Amino acid sequence: MAPINVGLMGYGFSTKCFHLPFIEPNQDLNIYAFLQRARAPVDTINMETGVHCTADYPHAKHYRTAESFFADPVIELVIICTNVETHAEFAEQALLAGKHVVVEKPFTVTSKEADRLIATAEKTGKVLTCFQNRRYDGDFRTISHLISKNVFGKITECEIHYDADSPEWVSKWDSPGLIAGEGMLYGLGSHTLDQALLLFGKPKTVTAFLRTLRGIPSETDDAFTVILQYDGNQKDLLVTIKTTIVSPMERQMKVFVRGTEGSFLKFDEDLQADQVMAGMLSTDASFGIENSSSYGLLSTVKEFDGKSQTFDNRSKKYIGKWPTMPGRYLSYYEDVVAAIRGEAELCVKPQQARDVIRLIELARESHNKGASVLWS
Repeated sequence: MAPINVGLMGYGFSTKCFHLPFIEPNQDLNIYAFLQRARAPVDTINMETGVHCTADYPHAKHYRTAESFFADPVIELVIICTNVETHAEFAEQALLAGKHVVVEKPFTVTSKEADRLIATAEKTGKVLTCFQNRRYDGDFRTISHLISKNVFGKITECEIHYDADSPEWVSKWDSPGLIAGEGMLYGLGSHTLDQALLLFGKPKTVTAFLRTLRGIPSETDDAFTVILQYDGNQKDLLVTIKTTIVSPMERQMKVFVRGTEGSFLKFDEDLQADQVMAGMLSTDASFGIENSSSYGLLSTVKEFDGKSQTFDNRSKKYIGKWPTMPGRYLSYYEDVVAAIRGEAELCVKPQQARDVIRLIELARESHNKGASVLWS
């Protein structure tokens, strides 16, 4: 079967770090075209890598306008890695041009935009999805596996963290006002809120606290705490999603789960992005494999795994470091290909991406009101 021709919009960090390294090895995908506004340089041979698509991918077509890009009938799959405020507009244009679409997170700025995109995708019959690559993080794959095995019994608490101590990139958020689509809720929160909804579903209420800790007066958040409360069979469940830029720790906390039968505590971020930036190929045998020093601590009332756990006389629990499952961003585009070809159900559904944006809106509403708000 012929590979799917891919057109990428944008040639910034996201395109080069999170997309191309996982598209290139996929024999079912062909890097066919780029949209990059900058004019192609005359001398591409001596140009530094990563500056212009024509130097790095001389075989690919180069477009400088969205109109000419979308008009190319050979492009089958569009990957949108442009500024957040353009996501909805470009995704709609791509769908109407008969293309399948992957949208970088955040999916859109508003849930109304997301609803419109979903309706357009249904009308055109094209695949529409969001780049939720963090579902393929080793830590998330691990916690999903443990939950599926009912290791924790009835889960009463879950904390999902994505902290970054004094990251340089928040300095670009220098506006005193709230810029649509900017801030940590839309940034790192797009990943962790998605993970929470995927694990536990939509909550009954949302309570949020948003802060600005980068030393300037601004309504654009760089730290947040979102608390999800449930009802029915999950009435005793409390899910907390946190991000902060003030976290001077040796190792950043990642996930904490506890329930009636056990608990799991893990530190350290997934290492795939760092491996890419260090020059490792995503096909390397050690790619996505975490060092044992970063394994999470699994404690259970009953023995779950005799290889990794031993009985602790003091706590009367079975304790041990549980091996982190390999992180594998390669799987994201494998799943997209399977969905486009009708071989499997779409993994990251557009409705799920829409719900993340709705949760961000409700978190902002809760913060502004100083009260919990119902899911709506």
